[in-house]
Amino acid sequence: MRERNQLASGIEGVRKLETEISDTLELIALAEADGDDAMAAEGMEALRAMADDAKRREIESLLSGEADANDCYIEINAGAGGTDAQDWAEMLVRMYTRWAEQHGYKVQLLEEAEGEQAGIKSATLQVTGLNAYGWLKTEAGVHRLVRISPFDSNARRQTSFASVWVYPVVDDTIQIEINDSDLKVDTFRASGAGGQHVNKTESAIRITHVPTGIIVACQSDRSQHRNRATAMQMLKARMYEAELRKREAAAAADEAAKTDIGWGHQIRSYVLAPYQLVKDLRTNVEKGNPDAVLDGDLDDFMAASLAARAGATRSEASAQAR
Repeated sequence: MRERNQLASGIEGVRKLETEISDTLELIALAEADGDDAMAAEGMEALRAMADDAKRREIESLLSGEADANDCYIEINAGAGGTDAQDWAEMLVRMYTRWAEQHGYKVQLLEEAEGEQAGIKSATLQVTGLNAYGWLKTEAGVHRLVRISPFDSNARRQTSFASVWVYPVVDDTIQIEINDSDLKVDTFRASGAGGQHVNKTESAIRITHVPTGIIVACQSDRSQHRNRATAMQMLKARMYEAELRKREAAAAADEAAKTDIGWGHQIRSYVLAPYQLVKDLRTNVEKGNPDAVLDGDLDDFMAASLAARAGATRSEASAQAR
């Protein structure tokens, strides 16, 4: 039913757009015939808005992967760069939270490990909403920041790295078999805000899937049982995402981008000094306003990456057919 509703909504939207374009073109023709320049200009403005709508729908049509419509988890880990990298990881958490909120998605912080001086060592977010995974999967990889370090008394330029890993929330229609004997479960005290109960009891859960080495953690709830249930859901999602990657044509490139959180593996560079530029190294999309990007203006990067993925998939399918 969910798939049917999505398809029906998409078809209805396209038909409505076609009707609006036809009606607007007729209106412009009548306005020009009557010499009504104001009405003609109004019609042209409406057409430009429709062109933007059509572009958005074209991008959304690329979200046709098996799990693209699902909610998702985002894992962010600080890499090379010490305190600056931990601060950078916290900036990425804010960036994705802002992007999600701007698009009407719900964001929940599931786990966070604070840095020694500032920032965070790692964090896990859950983003809830239609096509959350489809959009955010394009952000998986290493992100590089270049800036004048606020933690350096000599105000030197510093390069920092953080990795982003995105995987879909699995629903009841997807069966993932996990043997209890393959799991290593650890409990620990939650860090950060949460009151005496959260911080003084071992309510946080860390689960390691020994055969694959996948590790997940959750400390968002004061109940150890609920944290365990959430962590198990995250583990299933990680295992499902790993299987999806084996089937996707772009899996090799994505995995290569995640090998090390350091030089030579970044997917995007955010330069704040000596000049200001954000550049995606996969698609060459650039933006000269890093502040807007760090406030969640990521749509152009995501759209270009989706288009590139779709093109690569079609090329590989054609090669296999030949």
